[in-house]
Amino acid sequence: MRRMFPDLIRVDPSHPCHPWPLLFFLLLAVYPARAQARFDELEKVALEELKETGTPGAALAVVSGDRVVYARGFGVASVETGTPVTPEMLFRLGSTTKMFTGAALVKLAEAGKIKLDAPLGDAVTGLHPALARLTPHQLLSNSSGLRDFAPPFVSHDDAALSRMVREWKEEVFFGEPGQIYSYSSAGFWLSGYVVEELTKRPYADAMSELLFEPLGMARTTFRPHLAMTYPLALGHAAEGQGPAAVIRPAFNNVAMWPAGSIFSSARDLSRFVIAFLNGGRVDGRQVLSPTLISRLQARHVMIPGGGDTHYGYGLLNFTYRGVRVVMHGGFSRGYGSMIQMAPERRFAVIALTNRSGVTLGRTVGRAMELGLELGAEAAARTAPPALLTESEVADFAGVYLHEPMRWEIFAREGRLHLRQEGREFPLTRTGARQFSFGPGGESEIVLVPGPGGKVEYLFSNIYAARKVTGRG
Repeated sequence: MRRMFPDLIRVDPSHPCHPWPLLFFLLLAVYPARAQARFDELEKVALEELKETGTPGAALAVVSGDRVVYARGFGVASVETGTPVTPEMLFRLGSTTKMFTGAALVKLAEAGKIKLDAPLGDAVTGLHPALARLTPHQLLSNSSGLRDFAPPFVSHDDAALSRMVREWKEEVFFGEPGQIYSYSSAGFWLSGYVVEELTKRPYADAMSELLFEPLGMARTTFRPHLAMTYPLALGHAAEGQGPAAVIRPAFNNVAMWPAGSIFSSARDLSRFVIAFLNGGRVDGRQVLSPTLISRLQARHVMIPGGGDTHYGYGLLNFTYRGVRVVMHGGFSRGYGSMIQMAPERRFAVIALTNRSGVTLGRTVGRAMELGLELGAEAAARTAPPALLTESEVADFAGVYLHEPMRWEIFAREGRLHLRQEGREFPLTRTGARQFSFGPGGESEIVLVPGPGGKVEYLFSNIYAARKVTGRG
């Protein structure tokens, strides 16, 4: 099995990288077999996960300090051609794109083109008044109150993004801006439109000029016709229990680009990650400002029910086994991706796959364990939940909407139940306003009060919904 360690060999042992590369060099000097075993273990996990998920191919990269310490391709770019995957091969990222749209808009704010906490309408035109009152901060932190919905059309023209956004009216909202986190690709589509308006350039070209070119991400692009001129992993999917097959035709919609459509490689992405971990510096040059990096990873909005989990600008922010992690994953038709970074440790893992919905979570997790000194998982400490009172039942019951999604909470025989997608579940109280349901209590909802103290929102998984009946 071929190993790909050229960047590792060039690491300066005196550089304050933490902790994998230095440990590797020490092991390499004294116990080379043990050092090799560390990477063998990671590769074993990756190959097992590819087999378990039926994924044709993947690329994996590990960054520590300001170096790529490991990069390798696994499997094939296409089940039809058998072309091996390499770390330089392009994949489509999906929602991992969001951190890049966030970086571009923050960069424009730092250039004085817009204010992150001021209404969009102060800097751009062509928006419905309800949209013009939103701020870039609300869009990038998923706190805008915008629904998550499918674009109304598919187009390959650069004008598609502005045409779509200019058609939006009040119906694109589920709730009030600034009140709650709720995942919304639409918020990032609108952010991309703002980038276009501020630069007077098509979104794809603006992103290249603002980020990809300065960072040296030479092959990274939004344009499929450009991506296909480089080695490209083809997207795959499977029907039922069948094997993964190439998706034809490949999906593309310019209107969706700002939330999930970058083509990039593990090598190119490592340049962004290196800049992120090193205050905006890559190859000894200051490419992005330290304040831009700080703003992307800040804890801007708390995610309901997630403890210390917050959302930054296109990045989740949480503590895992004693280490702060910022990350985003992504699904695209035929692809999956994951970037996890530990900023204080200057360590990151990048994973790209060419099967719908696969992000190699187990492999990425093992790489983080091997590269970081992770503490033990803290045991959950929960007090027995109190019994529901009549006033709580009245406050919690009602219909919650995030169209087309709908949740209904109602009381039956002294217990709360949830009706969702035609199914009913008894709710088990797990916290003051938290409930579990489903087989083994695997699903959870959180009820969130509004400014007046009464419950106004329901949060489930990644979406919030606003209470429309039973509002007392």
